[in-house]
Amino acid sequence: MRDGAAPPEGGGERRAPVSPAVRRLVGRVPVLLIIGGLAFGMAAPPGCTAAPFFAGAPPVAAPLSSLRTTALTALAATLGEIWTVVYRGAGPSRGAAVTEIVLVLGVSLLALALHRVVRAGGHPAAVQEAAAAQRAVLSTPPARLAGFAVAARYRGTRAASGTGGDLYAVQDTPHGVRLIVGDVRGKGLPAVASAMTVLGAFREAADQEASLEAVAERLERALERERERGEDPDRSEDPDWSEDFATALLAELPAGEPSVLRVLNRGHPAPLLLAPDGGLRELLPAEPGLPLGMSAVGGRTGRPDETFFPAGALLLCFTDGVSAARDLFGRSYHPPGRLRGGRFPGPDVLLDTLIEDVTRHTGGEPADDLALLAVQRPMGE
Repeated sequence: MRDGAAPPEGGGERRAPVSPAVRRLVGRVPVLLIIGGLAFGMAAPPGCTAAPFFAGAPPVAAPLSSLRTTALTALAATLGEIWTVVYRGAGPSRGAAVTEIVLVLGVSLLALALHRVVRAGGHPAAVQEAAAAQRAVLSTPPARLAGFAVAARYRGTRAASGTGGDLYAVQDTPHGVRLIVGDVRGKGLPAVASAMTVLGAFREAADQEASLEAVAERLERALERERERGEDPDRSEDPDWSEDFATALLAELPAGEPSVLRVLNRGHPAPLLLAPDGGLRELLPAEPGLPLGMSAVGGRTGRPDETFFPAGALLLCFTDGVSAARDLFGRSYHPPGRLRGGRFPGPDVLLDTLIEDVTRHTGGEPADDLALLAVQRPMGE
């Protein structure tokens, strides 16, 4: 993924984004330091101190971790130092032992302050501009649409790599309720501009086209037209500007057929269908299609899959900021496994629960943007 954000005004250098792999690697260092401090404190001869291990952990966690993770690291480091001192016994060096504990505690407090400073300065002007544009593009859908309950959420990242091109839209059309959830390749204002192109084309095509395949073709043509505009100043210096593509999930709830759900997947994470009794199905495509903007590569545009949409069931669509969210040890978040067995009274509760669970999994703010859309078929229909 490219970083399309322009440098902050005033000629300042644009900071290179910190990759998720580097974040995970750095995230493990504080744990290793604390474990190393405990091991050293137990095995080292008298006169040696494990304080440098414990004192080093909180400052390493502060720049890239959440406030919660930084605070937990600081607490673990302080308690580890106290335990080590008690285990070894202070003896005649009681004053030195107290000094070591105070040192680790002081460094921990400084790390918390460092975290606040880094977070406060982590939003360059271009990132703020892209985030504001993204919020303007993604309007809040109505709570009810053609009898269906609807909810959407967007959670942006504060990472220096910038705002992504996550998008969603839902609207009532002559063909039924139609929706899209997608993710445009790239970051910053160029990605937001492409997302606006896709959304604009969807709002028009969803009303006019008789099938989801035709809607997807309109979106593809819109991206191709944008690609041909080489004079776009936001892309003129970007060698990858002509390789734009977007993963997209298109869904349709046909008018007069509330129990029918059609889904066309163009390279996007599969949606989930959650039953009122806690059952869950991952709606994997029978014939996967390439992302929008890549049909010329292989020609696979996919076809819609039709499935039964039970009364009270919830359709959950999300971008890869959810499925690619990783914990401290690099393990990806798995929405089907985390949500299976849950009972959610409505789409708002489902989305709020999911965002909270992703936040717990990552130990704080996710490394990528999240876009979520949920639709519930009412009971008794």
